[in-house]
Amino acid sequence: MDEARRDRDGEGRARNARPRDGLGRPLPYGSEGVARQPEGVVRSPDETVREAQRLLDAGMPFHAHEVFEDAWKSGPEAERELWRGLAQLAVGLTHAARGNTRGGARLLRRGASSVERFAGADPYGIRAGLLAEWARGLAARVEGAGAAGGTEEEAGGRGAGSPGAGAVDAAAEAPRLRGDGPSGRRPRVR
Repeated sequence: MDEARRDRDGEGRARNARPRDGLGRPLPYGSEGVARQPEGVVRSPDETVREAQRLLDAGMPFHAHEVFEDAWKSGPEAERELWRGLAQLAVGLTHAARGNTRGGARLLRRGASSVERFAGADPYGIRAGLLAEWARGLAARVEGAGAAGGTEEEAGGRGAGSPGAGAVDAAAEAPRLRGDGPSGRRPRVR
C-alpha cells in the first residue's frame, strides 16, 4: 500500500478513517457510519460499566469492547483480567452477530474463563459468574446454529456486508453486566 495514501491520525499514526457500522465493520468511504469510541479514555469502573452497557443494549458490542479495552489498559493490574475478559465477551458477541460462529464461540468461551475468576467477588456489581454462564450458553447456541447453517465463509463470503448463517441479534443477546434476573440476562418481554 502507498504510505502517502494511508489514513493518519493527528499524531501521524496509521489509522483507518473509513466509517464503521454498528458492529465495527468498515463501510465504503463517504458512507454514513456509527461514531467511533474515542481511544485511551480513562473512566472510573462505574463509568466503564455504564458506557459499555449502553453500547451493548444498543447492539454495538464492538464499541463496548473498546470501552473495556481502555479499562484493561489503564486499570490496576489486579483487575486487568476482568476487563480483558469483558472485552473478549463483547468481541465474541460481535463475531456472533456478524455470523462468524467459530470465532464468536471461541472468544465467548475465552472471555467466560477470564471473568469467571471474579465470580463471587462481583467487582463493581458485575455478575461475573452469571456472565460466564451467559457466554458459554451463547457460544453453544451460536455453534449449533453455525453447524446447521454454515459459517460466514460458507454462506457465500458475505463477510462485511451482511450476517452469515447463524448470526445473532447483538442487542437481543446483550448481557446485563450487573444482572437483573436469575440468569444475568435482561428478562425477555413478549
